[in-house]
Amino acid sequence: MPVRKASRKDAGKSGSPSSGEPVYLAVGLLRKPHGLLGDLLMEIYTDFPERIRPGTILFVGDEYRPLKITRRRPHNNGLILGFEGIATPDEAGKYRATLAYVPTADRPALPAGEYYHHEIIGLTVLEETGKELGTLTEIIETGANDVYVVKPAVGSELLLPALKEVILEVDLAAKTMRVHLLPGLMDETDLENSDQ
Repeated sequence: MPVRKASRKDAGKSGSPSSGEPVYLAVGLLRKPHGLLGDLLMEIYTDFPERIRPGTILFVGDEYRPLKITRRRPHNNGLILGFEGIATPDEAGKYRATLAYVPTADRPALPAGEYYHHEIIGLTVLEETGKELGTLTEIIETGANDVYVVKPAVGSELLLPALKEVILEVDLAAKTMRVHLLPGLMDETDLENSDQ
């Protein structure tokens, strides 16, 4: 059950402070100015960095100021980006440590069975029998596989490995995730509390 991240640090945040506004997804963090032409070094959060290219408009900061990319080049694990209207290091410095977003509608479609973090955070997690286990509140990236943090109404958090043996079904329309609990994933106290 692969999950694609929209953003590492803001996996559960859409970037939109209230309903009715367009929803944005963080694709990177503008770190600092680079060079004399007003370029900025960006830490990449997206799984699709190839989509960040000249001509693309990023929405920057809490005000979602649109900035059009004019040049791009790789730099270590990030990108160096130039923007229309930013021509000096001082102008670029105004965007230091600022998140860069794209509209949710612009995200690429994923293959069947793959989901963005923001699509599954908040789902109600059900045991395969239909018993409610809690709400998926966080995704921990471990390197080998993601781990889903499920917060029950009573008891301690449940950590579910994002493996096909555990995650049986995701129903975005019903806002549910059906799972198979492997032995040892829940302790006896939590199992007793969830039966009440």
